[in-house]
Amino acid sequence: MKIEEIARSIVDSAFAVHSELGPGLLESAYEACLRHELGLRGHQVAVQLTQPVTYRGLQLDVGYRLDLLVDETLIVELKTVDQIQPIHHAQLLTYLKLSRKTLGLLINFNVPLIKNGIKRVVLNHPNS
Repeated sequence: MKIEEIARSIVDSAFAVHSELGPGLLESAYEACLRHELGLRGHQVAVQLTQPVTYRGLQLDVGYRLDLLVDETLIVELKTVDQIQPIHHAQLLTYLKLSRKTLGLLINFNVPLIKNGIKRVVLNHPNS
């Protein structure tokens, strides 16, 4: 499956979860439901995947965890906040750079309309 097809499927899944649950729950509930929905759609989903930092050939666990890695291709960072902040965007960019992935979705479920809570984050040069 191509990365844009995966992204569309994730967005559709987020819409399904949000329309069923609405805003106001903790992030862990949305994570579990989104993981389940993606699984129903045939995706492989890794949850809370450790993302080490490699420094001079040594892999260091610095506490980074990817909320979801879908089909070993696309990172999904989930939030349940009043408003997405620059630090949330920077967090996803960090994960993209360290994992050498090019596309991530930042999804905030704490919004009345989920379309307003989904942001694409693209890293054109993952090694930079």
